[in-house]
Amino acid sequence: MLVLSPRGINVALQFEARKVALKQDRTGFVLTLAIHPDECPEEILRDFVGARYGCALVRIQDDESATPYDNRVKKAAMLCKDPKFQEFVSTQIAGYECDENDSAYILCDQCGITSRTELHGNAAAKEIFDKLLFKFDQWRFPNDPF
Repeated sequence: MLVLSPRGINVALQFEARKVALKQDRTGFVLTLAIHPDECPEEILRDFVGARYGCALVRIQDDESATPYDNRVKKAAMLCKDPKFQEFVSTQIAGYECDENDSAYILCDQCGITSRTELHGNAAAKEIFDKLLFKFDQWRFPNDPF
């Protein structure tokens, strides 16, 4: 995958790496990656130690496809802050005007959980949450064929 700037300039380096270590120091986590010499972009070798990078990592599965990450807890928190989701909850579920707290309470009630953090490990709640998200998307984008 090639990432280009608005001017059409390649702004991203692409390579495969393997995680070999993770530790923590006073400034944060230190992730160590091993890059095969044939995969290592020359720019990384030339950049000074301490150079900053914006990173996007994709875990590769055995079949070479990307592993999907879906942090439902974070998504649920952001969703409840979204005025459109609050409107959806108000008109489609609650029947009264909802704010962020109401939306969070109703979302938990719909999913059968007491806290959005339970979306992390509760398979049944994840399934209900995903269906609720699907209904929200259908409500928000009624003419979208996808």
